[in-house]
Amino acid sequence: MTSKPQSLLGKFLVWRVKHISHRQFVLLLSIVIGFLAGIAAVVIKNSVHFIQELLIHDSIKEYKSYLYFAYPLIGIAVAVVFIKYVIRNRVGHGIPTVLHTISKRNGIMKRYQMFASVITSAFTVGFGGSVGLEGPTVSTGSALGSNIAQAMHLNYKTRILLIGCAAAGAMASIFKAPIAAIVFAIEVFMLDLTLFSLVPLLLASVSAAVTSLFFLGDDVLFHFSLKDAFQLSDIPFYMLLGVVAAIFSVYFTKVYFFIAKFFDRIKNTFNKLLIGGLLLGLLLYLFPPLYGEGYELINSLLEGKAEQVLEHTMFESLNSQFLGVAVFFLAVLLLKIVATSITFGAGGIGGIFAPTLFMGSTMGFLVAKVVNGLGIGKLSESNFTLVGMAGLMAGVLHAPLTAIFLIAELTGGYELFIPLMITSAISFALVKYFLPHSVYTMQLAKRGELLTHNKDQAILTLLKLDSVIENDFMPVKPNMNLGEMVKVVSSCKRNLFPVLNKDNELKGVITLDDIREIMFTPQLYEEVLVKNIMHNPPEVIFYEETMDVVMEKFKGSGAWNLPVIRDGRYVGFVSKSKLFSVYRRKLIEFSGD
Repeated sequence: MTSKPQSLLGKFLVWRVKHISHRQFVLLLSIVIGFLAGIAAVVIKNSVHFIQELLIHDSIKEYKSYLYFAYPLIGIAVAVVFIKYVIRNRVGHGIPTVLHTISKRNGIMKRYQMFASVITSAFTVGFGGSVGLEGPTVSTGSALGSNIAQAMHLNYKTRILLIGCAAAGAMASIFKAPIAAIVFAIEVFMLDLTLFSLVPLLLASVSAAVTSLFFLGDDVLFHFSLKDAFQLSDIPFYMLLGVVAAIFSVYFTKVYFFIAKFFDRIKNTFNKLLIGGLLLGLLLYLFPPLYGEGYELINSLLEGKAEQVLEHTMFESLNSQFLGVAVFFLAVLLLKIVATSITFGAGGIGGIFAPTLFMGSTMGFLVAKVVNGLGIGKLSESNFTLVGMAGLMAGVLHAPLTAIFLIAELTGGYELFIPLMITSAISFALVKYFLPHSVYTMQLAKRGELLTHNKDQAILTLLKLDSVIENDFMPVKPNMNLGEMVKVVSSCKRNLFPVLNKDNELKGVITLDDIREIMFTPQLYEEVLVKNIMHNPPEVIFYEETMDVVMEKFKGSGAWNLPVIRDGRYVGFVSKSKLFSVYRRKLIEFSGD
C-alpha cells in the first residue's frame, strides 16, 4: 500500500497527473514562466534606472564627469562583495552560463541563480559598468524555468524547453519583440523547432511581452521613424556595411577574449577590482557615452541628433567638424568592447547584447557619415545606424535571423528588410569563415560542450564519460605467472584483462586469445609471465577527452573495448556496446516529446 503524498506540492503533482495531460501542463507552465521572466526584466530595468537617477542627479551634474572615476569601482565592488560573501558561488555571465547548463548540467540551475544576476547586474550597470542587462535577464529567467521544471519533476527534454521559454520571455519583455524573441531562443539556444516546442515558446514570449507592457507601458526601446526610403542604389553601400560589420565583429571577439585572458592572469580579486575599476573610470571620464548600456547614444543617432552625444564632453567643440566627429565616434566604437571586457574582468556582471547594439549603431552611423563626408554618396545616417546594429549582431552573436527580426520589430523598420538581410548575411558569412563560433559559444566549443542542431553531435555532447565506464574487468600484475593468471581467468566472465602495476598505472592489456593456446599447458605455468605476453591497447581514452574524441578513437582503432586513464591511473574500460546502448537511451530522451 503506497502512502499518499503529504506536501502540498506532492498532492498537486498527483492531481495534475490525473487531470491535466503533459502537453497541457507544459503550455500552462510556459505562460507562467513568460510572466516571471517579464517580472524579472521589469525588476532589473527599474533597479538600474533607480540607481542611475540617484547617481546622476541634477544637483551633482557639474561633478558628474569626475564621479565617473569612482562610480564603476563602487558598483563592481558591491557586486564582487555580494558574490563572495553572500552568494558564495560563481555567478556567470548570462547566456554562456545557460548554454553550459543545457549541455553539461542537464538543464539544472541552482536556486541562487534566480536572484544573483538581478542584484549584481543592477549595481554593475547602474554604477556605469559598460555592459548590458539582457544576459542577466535571460539567466534569471532561465533559472526560474529550470527550478520550476525541477520542482514539477519534469524530464530533461521539457526542462530544456522551459529554459528556452524563459529565454524567449526575457528577450520579449526587454525589447517588446515577441517574434524576434522566439527566433532568438531557437537560433542561440539551439532548440529543436517542432510544433510542440513552438507553441510554448510563443505563449511564453507573448506572456512576457504583455507583462512588460503592463508594468513599463508601451514606450519602445529605440525611437526610429523611417524618413528616408530604401534605394536600390544604396545596395553596394549596405554590402560594404556588411564587410565592415564582419571586421568589427572579429575585432569585438578578439579583444573580448584578449582582455579576459589578461584579467585571468591576475589571481587576486582585489587587484582585479582595483585595476579594472580605475581603467573603466578613466574610459568613462574621457568618453561618457560608454557609461552603462549606452542606449541614449543609439537613440540620438537614430533620431539624427549626433551632436547630442558630444555634449558635456571634452570633445564638444568638435561638433561642427566632420573629421573631429568621425574620429570621436571611431574612438567610441573601438573602446566600447574594451570598456565591456574590463567591466567583466574587474568582476562586474552583465551581458554583451547591449554593447553589440551600441557598437553596431555607431559603426553604421560612422560608415554613412564617412561616405557622405567624402562625397561618395548620399546615405541616410539613421537607416545605416539601424542596419549596422543587425550587421554586428549577426557577426558577433552568429544570430543573423535574430538580428534581422529584432531590429525590424524593434523599430518598425520593415521597409528596410532587404538591407537588413544583405548586411546581416554578408557579416555572418564572413565572420563564420574566420570564427566558427560566437562569443557565447567559443569557450564551450573548445571544451567540446556545445550543443548544436546536429542531433548526433548534440547527443555526444550530452553524454558523460562516467556513464559508459565499466569497472568489472579483473586486473593482473606484470610479474604474475601464467598459472596465477589462469586462476583469474577461471573466475572472470570477461575476456580482457588490464595489466596494472602497484600504483594502478596501466602497463598493457591481455586478451583471452593471447593465452588460449598455452593456458592448458601446465609446464608453462611457472615459466611464462604476464609481462612477456601483454601488449599495448590499440588506443587509450583520457578522462578529460570529449565523447567526440572517444568515438573517433573507436572508429580509428576498430577496437571493441578501450581503457580509460585519469591522472595517469587506470579507471576502467569503455565498451562499444555500452556506448551505443547509452547513446540510444539518451537519443530517446532527447527526442521524446
